[in-house]
Amino acid sequence: MSYWDQVAEAAAFLRSRMGAFKPHVGIVLGSGLGAVARAVTEAIEIPYSEIPHFPQSTVEGHSGRMVIGRLGSAPVILLQGRVHFYEGYYPSEVTFPMRVLGVLGVRAVILTNAAGGIQEGYRVGQLVVIADHINHMGWNPLAGPNEPRFATRPGTGLRFTDMTEAYSKRLREMAQRAAQDEGFTMDEGVYLAVSGPSFETPAEIRAFRALGATLVGMSTVPETIVARHMGIEVLGISCVTNLAAGLGEARLSHEEVFEAGRQVERKLARLLERLTLWIATMVEAEL
Repeated sequence: MSYWDQVAEAAAFLRSRMGAFKPHVGIVLGSGLGAVARAVTEAIEIPYSEIPHFPQSTVEGHSGRMVIGRLGSAPVILLQGRVHFYEGYYPSEVTFPMRVLGVLGVRAVILTNAAGGIQEGYRVGQLVVIADHINHMGWNPLAGPNEPRFATRPGTGLRFTDMTEAYSKRLREMAQRAAQDEGFTMDEGVYLAVSGPSFETPAEIRAFRALGATLVGMSTVPETIVARHMGIEVLGISCVTNLAAGLGEARLSHEEVFEAGRQVERKLARLLERLTLWIATMVEAEL
C-alpha cells in the first residue's frame, strides 16, 4: 500500500467517527500541554492506536489520542501528543498526522511545543509566537518522491515548496490580538529544530544564538514544512519550559519541561479557545 493510500485510509476511518463535525482548524499539543484537550466539548476521543497506520506516541506528556469536538464554539481536531524522529520514526511517519489533517480538510493549524529559551530575558512559562524557523535536524520531510495529490488548493503540492512565510503573518497578528484580549503580550521568536533526544550543549546554544535562533526544540518544523506543502496555514506557539544549556544553573530534564508545561496550560487553553474561533471564522468565510 502506498503512503498516499495509507493516509487516505486513516482519513476515511476518522470521517466515519466524526459524525457531523467538519473542522477546518487543527491543533497539535506539545510536551506537557496535553490537558488543553479538557477544554474541548462534545468531544470524540480516538486513541492513535485505533487509527489505521497512525504512529504511536512513546514520550511522557504525549497522551497519543485525537480529540474532535468544539473549542469554545469552533469545531476543531486536536492532536494530544505528537511523535518525533528521535523515537525511531521515519520522516514520513513523523508527518503522517499532518498529512491526515490536510486530507480531512483542515486549512489552518496551530502547532504548540515546549521549547528551550535562548534569548536573554525569556522566562520559564512564557508563550512565544514563532515568526520563522531554522531546520537543524539534518533532514527534510519532503525528500523522496513528490505526491501532488496532497495539494489542497492550486499552487500547492509542488516539488519545491516556498517557505518565505512558513508561519502565517495574519495568524501571528491574530494571536497577538487574542493574547492582548487575555491580558498579556507575546514576543515573536525564531525556533531552531534539532533531532534530539539529547539536550543541547552550551557551545551549541551559543552557535544557535549566533544563527539568530531564540528558541530551540525537537519538533514542529517537519509538521510546518509538510503543512505548507499542502497549502495549510501555520501558526506556531512555543512555551518556554526551560532556559537552554548554559543560561541557567539547573540541569536540564524532561520532568522540568513537563512541569513547566502544566503550569501554563490553562493560560494556553484560554488563548486557544479565543484564537480558534477567530481562525475558524476566517477560514470558513474563504471557502
